[in-house]
Amino acid sequence: MIDFKIYSSVAELPKSWDPLVGHDIFLQEAYLKALEKASPSNITWYYVGFFIEEELVGVVIFQRVQLYLEDIFRNPDDHCLEQRFKNMVSKVLKGNVLVVGNLMHTGQHGIYFNDAINGGEKIEVIFKALTTLQNRIKQQSGKKIRLWLFKDFFETDPIHKQLSLFESYDISKVSAQPNMLMNVRANWQSMDDYVASLNKKYRRRYRTAKKKSNGIITKELTLEEIENFSETLYALYKNVSDNAKINTFILPKNHLYSLKKHLKEQFRVIGYFLEDTLVGFYSLILNKEILETYFLGYDSEHQYENQLYLNMLYDMAQFGIENSFKTIAYCRTAMEIKSSVGAKAIPMSMYMKHTNGLLNVLLQQIFKLMNPSRQWEERHPFR
Repeated sequence: MIDFKIYSSVAELPKSWDPLVGHDIFLQEAYLKALEKASPSNITWYYVGFFIEEELVGVVIFQRVQLYLEDIFRNPDDHCLEQRFKNMVSKVLKGNVLVVGNLMHTGQHGIYFNDAINGGEKIEVIFKALTTLQNRIKQQSGKKIRLWLFKDFFETDPIHKQLSLFESYDISKVSAQPNMLMNVRANWQSMDDYVASLNKKYRRRYRTAKKKSNGIITKELTLEEIENFSETLYALYKNVSDNAKINTFILPKNHLYSLKKHLKEQFRVIGYFLEDTLVGFYSLILNKEILETYFLGYDSEHQYENQLYLNMLYDMAQFGIENSFKTIAYCRTAMEIKSSVGAKAIPMSMYMKHTNGLLNVLLQQIFKLMNPSRQWEERHPFR
């Protein structure tokens, strides 16, 4: 018999939480504390512990996300048909969504059970916790949950063996954009080894990008510098974020500072300076053997001239190689340019359910319209 407890604060978590989830920084207390101090205003966090006779055997992260049209779609200059489509989508998605996992980062960073719990038992008890939390939110705030979302699962994840169980709850499996992953080769001991493994075309591309970055100085920012540059960092982040077609949240200004404060050396922010002016940055989360690329930003004026984004991708690769990571997770979006530095598109899926029966029937088709399979050319940079 598996019991569960729902916590609304990291301070409430049992002492056995971190020892159970030590393999994934995104489930650990330090990361969750950082987010508790600097989470988007439309996201509320819940932490669920699952117990057998008071022994913690599993954890799940839930997020209540309040979606509004202006948060999902940032571009006000769309054509009439695009506006109509957005209005249709907003009628389905706007409101309160319960997410199983972390909407703020690509990948399955929301569920962990020890091996003693079988797959069906695991899903059933998660459903019970979801229903309990949904009812609690309704009682406490009067808000109705409109959508359930389980994110992001690789096709090799054993959760897919429970497809019939999901379907019995009218929960649909839908395709999501892939995660772009680059495996670090064993013979890459330095960036020179990486460059040597590129074919002639992409070696030339690498050298051209580095030549265009002349005058740019990169520097890892300390906690104090992140605080001092907070306004500029936020403006650079917003410049990139606002150009995304679909978004579900906006980071607060203290987000990077909070992560650095709580994660310390496991979180890095690298600044790009031109004549002492901060014109770009990227951030990294060091997650055991995986280097997780995180939020970034840049000044559009210097993006093309200095090839800021491409140089950031190369610099992320260099950090991963020089610090002996096995995998670099470039996350989703910008798939073609990420494939040009060596990342591979690994398919992912999600599970979704709308609490309105009619809209649930339409959900898969609407999600396909929102998340079309993009026509992009996979690059093959290595010899």
